[in-house]
Amino acid sequence: MNATNKYSQFENIEEEQLPIAKHKLYNWTHFAGLYAAEHVAATEFVIGATFVALGATTKDIILGLLIGNILAVLSWTFITSPIAVDTRLSLYTYLNKIAGDSMTNLYNWANVIIFTVISAAMITVSSTAVRFAFNIPAQLNWYPTNVWFILIVLCVGAVVVSIAIYGFKAVSKFSAICAPWLFVMFVCGAFVLLPALSLEVLGETLPKGWSDFITLGDKSIWTGVNSEGKPGIGLVEVVGFAWAANTITHFGLIDMALLRFAKKKVYGLSTSTGMMFGHYLAWISAGIMGAGAAVIIGKSIVELDPGDVAYYALGWSGFIIVIVAGWTTAVANLYRAGLAAQAIFYNNSRKKTTIIVGLVTVVVACFPFVFSQILPLLTFAGLIVVPVGGIVFAEHQIFPKINYTRYWARYRKLSFNTPAVASWVLGLVFGFGLNALNVMSFFYLFIPTWIFTIVVYTLLAGRYGAKNKYPEEEAKENKRNKDIEKFQEEKAKEHVVHLKDNTSLTKVLRVISILVLIITVVLASTVLFGSSNESAYIENREVFYKYAFVCTIIYFITTIWVLKRGDSLQN
Repeated sequence: MNATNKYSQFENIEEEQLPIAKHKLYNWTHFAGLYAAEHVAATEFVIGATFVALGATTKDIILGLLIGNILAVLSWTFITSPIAVDTRLSLYTYLNKIAGDSMTNLYNWANVIIFTVISAAMITVSSTAVRFAFNIPAQLNWYPTNVWFILIVLCVGAVVVSIAIYGFKAVSKFSAICAPWLFVMFVCGAFVLLPALSLEVLGETLPKGWSDFITLGDKSIWTGVNSEGKPGIGLVEVVGFAWAANTITHFGLIDMALLRFAKKKVYGLSTSTGMMFGHYLAWISAGIMGAGAAVIIGKSIVELDPGDVAYYALGWSGFIIVIVAGWTTAVANLYRAGLAAQAIFYNNSRKKTTIIVGLVTVVVACFPFVFSQILPLLTFAGLIVVPVGGIVFAEHQIFPKINYTRYWARYRKLSFNTPAVASWVLGLVFGFGLNALNVMSFFYLFIPTWIFTIVVYTLLAGRYGAKNKYPEEEAKENKRNKDIEKFQEEKAKEHVVHLKDNTSLTKVLRVISILVLIITVVLASTVLFGSSNESAYIENREVFYKYAFVCTIIYFITTIWVLKRGDSLQN
């Protein structure tokens, strides 16, 4: 008897609604590339300027961002990854097992809206670079004022949607191509514009040591004075900002959608590529680039858009980095939005729901206000999602330890989980109430909100049936899980083993792609360390602009060629 006959009930279920099969799991390198690309994004230009506007000091930035991003990595590793690997489900599907249809649909709608807007903002950011290249006026109103800008958004958005519809594999491949180049370019941008700052503040092209660098930072970048001329944020706030920046994905468990593909729980540590290279180095580099571009243009850093900063840091490669950095983040978030939408319209495929959500995303991206409000959106979105992460964490991790029954609402056949809905609402009231009362820094509100929701849900669930035992239902659940495993084992026999392309041409192409990245770093290092005076600096900078762009073109040609050759080999 074949798998189709024996497990026909699973054949009719959309694949995204089932646990990820063992033969579809990925090694840590996939997640390292995925997180590096997603978190070295166009928003880093904005956040780099934000720290300047908030008035952090140089030492607070260097130490605070390090601590905060390490805490974020640990949050993914010890909160998100274990649940994702245990269940092999996205949060959207797993929440349905816990909270029932009513709350799940409400929550999924919230996620569709959140990730649609985030994706739209990233498409808008990418479009600013193209706008700059074609001398289209800056879009300063909440609505578009130029037809050509709308056409650019439609073209940029089409690329994002076309990648996202092909699922996790396409997203990870795209990220793997972009991540090394993005990291190199952010570092090079800081190298290229640091001499401009040094000339302005120190009168020479290169700080002589660490103390000079701190002086340079304190006087021209992270001055300790905010945009209103008042003392800015301190170390504690910087730590909280870095930790809270991605609460929606780690404490909020949204990244179960990605980490469910991980072979091991420890692969949560792969997020360090995004946090250390992306948020840590990229935020610092973005601050340097923004301040340097402001010196050259003669404007304040907060008046510049990503296209301005990237162009003066990287030349024509700057246009590409803003476009690509926007794409990588938009693709990952549109993938999440498609999953959430598919969990609502479960009779439709993820590809279909992603296309529909993608079309809406592109329309929203035409309105520039989305990008200008991205930071408040991320902050409030995190506070909305974190209570739900607490509910899932309580049910999955705490209930078995206190002898409560996991999936009790499902076993009771409740379509409306009163404790879950009540806990979410109370968690929101608690979190936003603390914010209204100004009890503590907004950046840390997610911690007491998460703990509060866990406690409330545990107490309420106990009163509604979580303390009871459901042996018959548990036996059925265990049997279903075993049947799914057997079904997937049968399906795995039809799985084509991917061959590794080790042909000579492919090896040469890979070497060339690595070599051009090294050349780019050498060119940027020459600008930083080989400019004895202002005229030499300007000359070296022009050389970098020219040849770094050539290297960029070669890099993408060779890496995409390698990818195509690999795909041809499988076919």
